[in-house]
Amino acid sequence: MRVTVFGSKQYERALLEDAARAAGHVLSHQSQHLNADTAALAARSRAVSAFVNDSLNAETLEILAKCGVKMVALRCAGFNQVDAAAAERLGIIVARVPAYSPHAVAEHTLTLALALSRKLCRAYNRIREGNFSLEGMLGTGLYGKTVGIVGTGRIGAVAASLFKGLGCKVVGYDVVPSPECLRLGMTYLALPDLLRTADIISLHCPLTPETKHLLGRREIALMKPGAMLLNTSRGGVLDAGAVIDGLKSGRIGNLGLDVYEEEADMFFEDLSGQVIQDDVFARLLTFPNVIITGHQGFFTEEALADIVRTTMANISEFEGTGKCANAIPIARKAAA
Repeated sequence: MRVTVFGSKQYERALLEDAARAAGHVLSHQSQHLNADTAALAARSRAVSAFVNDSLNAETLEILAKCGVKMVALRCAGFNQVDAAAAERLGIIVARVPAYSPHAVAEHTLTLALALSRKLCRAYNRIREGNFSLEGMLGTGLYGKTVGIVGTGRIGAVAASLFKGLGCKVVGYDVVPSPECLRLGMTYLALPDLLRTADIISLHCPLTPETKHLLGRREIALMKPGAMLLNTSRGGVLDAGAVIDGLKSGRIGNLGLDVYEEEADMFFEDLSGQVIQDDVFARLLTFPNVIITGHQGFFTEEALADIVRTTMANISEFEGTGKCANAIPIARKAAA
């Protein structure tokens, strides 16, 4: 089957081509994001593959349908970028990669926590400048700290186990408690209680209408003064303006982000020769107690191989049966 791959990057093309060749598919790579302006590039393809920052709104999906596209194979787990009701109306199946090495994102979360708590970025820059002074470098330990895990799915559960292994106490918030987290000894709390209790708050929930700006000014005001806040889930879960206020007031003592609400026009691109146009993002970069990475939490050899393998399996299943076990839950998404 012919498949147009949008947002295709060099680091994934060889893996995609090998998997496609083995499955009998022909790929057409497009470096552009998928949106209403680029959807026509999928002409003559029966399927397209899209990534996290592609826009699959109703207008884009309608153009894809006119091109003859019957399937969208997401190379990610989240599907908040998809108008699922429009896909259902147009008869387009949207499949995702529901799990790809949850350890990758969980390990990145722990990396951010350790780097922030021990001021590693500042230390790295100092040593390169020949400054070996320890003034201003006093860190904090993780042992004995209370870590609040917001969203205890696969990734949240792994993150909880990693923090637990370092001697942290883990508490959680989720609408559905995780048996794995309960076995770890996690105590589930209401979100306000978790925010008041935790020294470190780590977000691992999907972006839905219910979780949009789950943490805003009111919630940040409940946090312990100087608490660490980590987000490796989706940028829209945080109100970035409220986060800046929290940093300025000291309510947020350290911030680690791998995602950002308005990342679509920045992340995964080289903008080093340009001026960042997002004033909120630029302001976040000015704080010495903030570390931001460009949505690379998933980016390991193991996870990338899992993504490619599952994506091609989804396409092959659709080609053979017209269905896909990893299709997004359209009814729930449409009703949300």
